Amino acid sequence: MSDTPPDAASLAQPITAIPISLLNRLARERLEAAFPLCWVAGEVSNLSYAASGHVYFSLKDSSAQARCVMFRSRAQLLGWRIENGQHIEARVLVTLYEARGDFQLSVETARQAGAGSLFERFLRLRDKLEREGLFSPAAKRPLPAFPRRVGIVTSPQAAALRDVLSTLERRAPQVGIVLYPSPVQGEGAATLIARAIESAGQRGECDVLIVCRGGGSMEDLWAFNDEAVARAIRSCPLPVVSGIGHETDFTIADFAADRRAPTPTAAAELAVPETRALLTRLTTLRASLQRALARRIEGLGQQLDWLARRLQHPQEIIARRRQILQQQDKDLRLGIRQALAQAAGELADCSRRLSINRPDPAGRRVLLERLAERLAAARQNTLLDKQNQLARLAAGLAHLNPTAVLARGYAMVADEQGRLVRDSKTLEPKQRVAVFLGQGRFAARVLALQHDDGQAPDGRTIASSCHPD
Repeated sequence: MSDTPPDAASLAQPITAIPISLLNRLARERLEAAFPLCWVAGEVSNLSYAASGHVYFSLKDSSAQARCVMFRSRAQLLGWRIENGQHIEARVLVTLYEARGDFQLSVETARQAGAGSLFERFLRLRDKLEREGLFSPAAKRPLPAFPRRVGIVTSPQAAALRDVLSTLERRAPQVGIVLYPSPVQGEGAATLIARAIESAGQRGECDVLIVCRGGGSMEDLWAFNDEAVARAIRSCPLPVVSGIGHETDFTIADFAADRRAPTPTAAAELAVPETRALLTRLTTLRASLQRALARRIEGLGQQLDWLARRLQHPQEIIARRRQILQQQDKDLRLGIRQALAQAAGELADCSRRLSINRPDPAGRRVLLERLAERLAAARQNTLLDKQNQLARLAAGLAHLNPTAVLARGYAMVADEQGRLVRDSKTLEPKQRVAVFLGQGRFAARVLALQHDDGQAPDGRTIASSCHPD
């Protein structure tokens, strides 16, 4: 066969069969050539983030859907995370995946265009029930530690049921299982799921209830986003574990359940403990209990031996107590005698001190009269001494009185400023002075000055008489 690909006309003549790979390549080339890059709008469903970083999902509207792939290099540049139920607009290249012959859209970039209708309904119902307190953590019931029977609400044909049964058989084969069959997809499935949950609660034959379903698109899981299912879960008297879809799938039933598991298998693991782990723990607890019991018995034995050594015959105890009482009687008698002797000595000492310090009014009165006489004599003597002293001081003061001196013929001279003249050197010739006598005073003028040697300041002899001007 030639390596040159045949054209459409040659393909119309079925002479030679061509490989499927060649057909798919030709179809891809024709699609990519016929449809340039364009923008398409739709709702995201069947979303999957691969470990390689590529993103796989479907874009759908009310009547059709198309597979999409967004490679890692493009997804890293997006700046936001694509989620199921989102309504987006994507710039795509129409192509065909040759390996499987699948028609798909290669997404170059995308922009958010608002949530899809299903997702909007999901958000509205979630917000409504949350405001009512239906999802409150305080209303969550604890799961039983050792359930004896587990109820399962799911479809008998669901693969999730096989996964749950195999997990329960492996972990706890002794636990009973009750199936409450119900469709998990399609028209009216939500009503039947709610009835199955109500039936399980009314019958009360299980300890815990599992509501489960395998993975799928948002439309496939929509029966578990129904208000009736959420209210049936909360009104059920049994604790409910939800295991719906995959780890990234969230439904209203997950919020209403007492525990949410990422998968049906994980729900079965949450509902029952593993028997082997319980047996291992039981063995460990039994060994610990045996060791604790052995230590307790050993301790009690030692305590019994100690008490046995302390155990005595009652007669020995009575004899020892009698000796103690006798000794205490002797000590008491001796103490009383010593206390009486001490009290007698203290009484005699007090009597002696009382007799020494007893009051004597008559003697005290005589002593008081003598002291009064001595006080009067001392007062009289002191008064005479003070009078004599006062007379001596008065005489001395009269002797020093300047007026008395002047009365004997002396005089005092004062200058114009009223200062007493004690030295002739402080005066000037013709200086006016005041002369004070024993009776009166007069003014005078200095005619001449004479010092102690009888000479004037200029060496002349001064006459002994002074003449006024």
